[in-house]
Amino acid sequence: MDFVLSEKLWKEAQEIFPGGVNSPVRSFQSVGGFPFYVSRAKGSKITDVDGNDYTDYVCSWGALIHGHAHPAVVRAVGEALKDGTSYGANSPLEIKLARLIQSAMPSIEKIRFVNSGTEACMTAIRIARGVSGREKIMKFEGCYHGHSDSLLVKAGSGALTTAVPNSAGIPPCLSSLTLVLPWNDRQTLLEAFKRQGKETAAVILEPVLANCGLIPPEEGFLECLFKTAREYGTLVIFDEVITGFRLALGGAQEIFGIQPDLTVLGKIIGGGLPVGAVGGKKEIMDSLSPLGSVYQAGTLSGNPLAMAAGIAQLEQIKKAPPYSHLETLGSELESAIKDIQRKLPIPFQFNRRGSLFSFFFTAKNIRSATDVYSVDKKRFSCFFTSLLHSGIFLPPSPFETAFLSTAHSETDIDELVKFVYDILKKMP
Repeated sequence: MDFVLSEKLWKEAQEIFPGGVNSPVRSFQSVGGFPFYVSRAKGSKITDVDGNDYTDYVCSWGALIHGHAHPAVVRAVGEALKDGTSYGANSPLEIKLARLIQSAMPSIEKIRFVNSGTEACMTAIRIARGVSGREKIMKFEGCYHGHSDSLLVKAGSGALTTAVPNSAGIPPCLSSLTLVLPWNDRQTLLEAFKRQGKETAAVILEPVLANCGLIPPEEGFLECLFKTAREYGTLVIFDEVITGFRLALGGAQEIFGIQPDLTVLGKIIGGGLPVGAVGGKKEIMDSLSPLGSVYQAGTLSGNPLAMAAGIAQLEQIKKAPPYSHLETLGSELESAIKDIQRKLPIPFQFNRRGSLFSFFFTAKNIRSATDVYSVDKKRFSCFFTSLLHSGIFLPPSPFETAFLSTAHSETDIDELVKFVYDILKKMP
């Protein structure tokens, strides 16, 4: 593959942007080399500025459940664009998208749109502290809830990729209010609540970890957490930015049968445009201004283009539920990868849940973020680069999750499996 134009752009970008990027994981820092630059995308494929084509398993980090440039989404954005880009006033599209979300997630009695998952998580924490009068929060190691100060403590996603799980610029007095727990460890969870449960406003979690690679909860773990939180009057916040509308129409809370007090959404509800939302019980959400004393605002919140794209995407999901197709593709991929594991001596793990999957180059069973730290980064880098040069784009980090979309075909899966086998067979 030829990367002449991408390399030229990369050199220019480093003169303009910190690290050459506007989001750390795009820098390819953990896989080596320099990133390519996208010129266009359609379906399961993206094309870079040098004309190289890739089958895309990043899918805008899970946002594009129907793949790139789905006709219904493109049409909806085009129609909305004719009426303006932003109003600074209310739009009926906000109500329509909210109703679609509410119909899928009964736990959301009221909702507020914001502009990103980070903003939504930040707002959820502020609400929890405001209604409870408590200051402390609990989170889980490896869970990434955006880059707000209270939550960027032992985080996943880019924080792991850049080896900065605790960011500079966060005052110790603030981070001391965040208690970090190991994932899938019931005993530590119970002990933490026994010590500090009555001082804790909320516990926030990804119900299925997807920001330090994919790590599902072990059987009974979420139920234990929810029951214990109830006993101590601690709110439960599900960060379903990734899992919402991707694992099921009602997200992870539908699958596990748990209705959290607050839900954070993003990615899919914007159809590929910037958006976030926090929703939950009426009495909790009414603490937000202008009704309550918890302040939050956003000039572009409920942006008509993002609302239109989200409506189109969710209506498409309801019209033609994608979950059976995605599960079939995921199951075929998993079966083929498990077969490769039996044939080759390379130690690696493959985790999957629905349309989400991750490769971990380690012999250790992956059940927590601590296990992820043992992965062989050099092997992953070689694996990633070899796939990229074969026309396969996985997330450029050993600590991320890959995604399938309805635009992916069985041919795409067969191609991925073939390249995975060929690359691993040659790997020392």
